Amino acid sequence: MQQGRVTLIGVPLDLGAGRRGVDMGPSAFRVADIDEKLRALGYDVKDTGDLDVQIQETRKAGDPRLKYLKEIRETCEALRDSVVEALRGERMPVVLGGDHSLAMGTIAGLARFHRERKQKVGLIWFDAHADSNTADTSPTGNIHGMPLAVALGLGAPELVGLGGDGPMVDGSRAAAVGLRDVDVAERANVKATGLGAFTMRDIDERGMRAVMEEAIQRASNGTAGIHVSFDLDAMDPDYAPGVGTPCPGGLSFREAHLAMEMLADTGKVISAELVEANPILDQNNSTARLGVELLCSLLGKKIL
Repeated sequence: MQQGRVTLIGVPLDLGAGRRGVDMGPSAFRVADIDEKLRALGYDVKDTGDLDVQIQETRKAGDPRLKYLKEIRETCEALRDSVVEALRGERMPVVLGGDHSLAMGTIAGLARFHRERKQKVGLIWFDAHADSNTADTSPTGNIHGMPLAVALGLGAPELVGLGGDGPMVDGSRAAAVGLRDVDVAERANVKATGLGAFTMRDIDERGMRAVMEEAIQRASNGTAGIHVSFDLDAMDPDYAPGVGTPCPGGLSFREAHLAMEMLADTGKVISAELVEANPILDQNNSTARLGVELLCSLLGKKIL
């Protein structure tokens, strides 16, 4: 991956979520001057605009256990192909969401590109939720609660197969950080995938530095690099009020920036996505602005 070349891909998807509004997330990140801030860090930035995404008013949900499955799969296929195109052009894909179900498309693209080179990908997933439900365990049928399970090989075959044969990412090379709201039925799924799951209690007891050291070790073990998937609800709602599923007791401002700075120090980040910013619920676009600042830390911004 040639350093310094970023492709922004907007995905105004809200079909996987239970509340409307995250489809405006890509615009919110752009209003927060994402392109200018990355250019100030020395990056060559190419914004490819937004993918075409169906809206709920024109579609039917279909299977209540897997709502809008067809439409979400089509969006993830398009995103997968866009990610592969960016990687083949030696550019780092940065995906702007949109709800977290789009991560299946991002990671499928990474998996496809690196499988062609007989390489594996590491994953660090920041989220209040485990996103490890399946149609059999989900209490809502909302697919944004399923993408991490899918990426690790568990769930609807139509989604698991987006990246080709086998899991997109090995559970032993994946970590979730900031968990604090996990459905009882999905706990078995987390264990079955082999995911490294770090809850807020782990962060409280061990500190963010120790947690990130272990997460980075998992995600960099025998991989071509690390994909960082950041759901803004990983943050405490005091810092990120504009999310659809806020959960008290999340990451602090400095804990999140430390995590991003440590990842930047590795030199192994190959892609990233920011998801679940909901401008309807936000205060003066503060959540999107925080997401952009975290991305800047991830891509090398330093205090000194």
